[in-house]
Amino acid sequence: MKFLHLVTLASAALALPSDSLASRQKKACTSPKVRKNWAKATSAEKKSYIDAVLCLATKPSRLRVSTHSTLYDDFGYIHAQLTEPQRIHGEPVFLPWHRYFVQVYEDALHSCGYTGAAMYWDWSADWAAPSKAAVWDPVLGFGGNGSDSADGNGPGKLRVADGPFRNLRPTYWNGAVDPHWLSRDWIPGFPADGQPEMIGNAYGPAIMDEVNSWTVYERFWPALESSPHGAVHAGIGGGRGDMSPVSSPNDPIFFLHHTMVDKVWWQWQQRSPGNRTFAYTGLRNDGKNATLNDVLPMLGLAPEGIVKDYMNTKGGVLCYTY
Repeated sequence: MKFLHLVTLASAALALPSDSLASRQKKACTSPKVRKNWAKATSAEKKSYIDAVLCLATKPSRLRVSTHSTLYDDFGYIHAQLTEPQRIHGEPVFLPWHRYFVQVYEDALHSCGYTGAAMYWDWSADWAAPSKAAVWDPVLGFGGNGSDSADGNGPGKLRVADGPFRNLRPTYWNGAVDPHWLSRDWIPGFPADGQPEMIGNAYGPAIMDEVNSWTVYERFWPALESSPHGAVHAGIGGGRGDMSPVSSPNDPIFFLHHTMVDKVWWQWQQRSPGNRTFAYTGLRNDGKNATLNDVLPMLGLAPEGIVKDYMNTKGGVLCYTY
């Protein structure tokens, strides 16, 4: 089995597009792309992005793990494989790994004709009423919540009831082959307790001020990862939605969420670029100290990266800003 897995990864690597990140030469970033807030993007930009996401579900898988899977599914699969056991969460690599992952996704969208940059959902602005955010628009957005009345999804999942992704059918659930309709299970609000829907107060102003108050990386990244990051996942995914399991990239909103996480980190870096651009400290899950030479695994979806190449969004192999 190990040999077959290595063969699969080797085949996938051969199938990588010629413009993949690691194939680019490091060069000066003179014209960085600007990543936009979805709420402020034009209708044409939103439609182009949505069309490209749908296109990913028509492209063959690079990993070829399952006969059902597509390039769209590869992202959920990789995330699950690297989450159990934990290799990309609960340790310093969380932020640079997901920065690379979002860029790999953006590159995949480009292969489907999208010419813009990754976009983000500013959940810190929508925390008091997340369900009213522009990202959930049924035409130029990601659709809304899942519904018990939505048909044909099997037990334990709530099929998204509207929007352009209603008919997306991810292959994996919690890392296992389990084809199903895209699902969401928004956590309701509890006004009597002062709790907004989707756990909104866990990414409101007070929490964001606390996250940004940390001046050292080894305190900043866990504060950002636990809450607000974790709260957004749980608030959208609930118990029966794709954003909760380890295969959370099944839901296209994952990438707008993690682009926002990246933006929060980028802003933190910009407050003191001389000290923070390459600030990367803390203890890894294997008990070793984190270093800028730590590897960013992609298991064949894209070449392995190195942390130091993804710390500066206008250096290394990246070229974007917010």
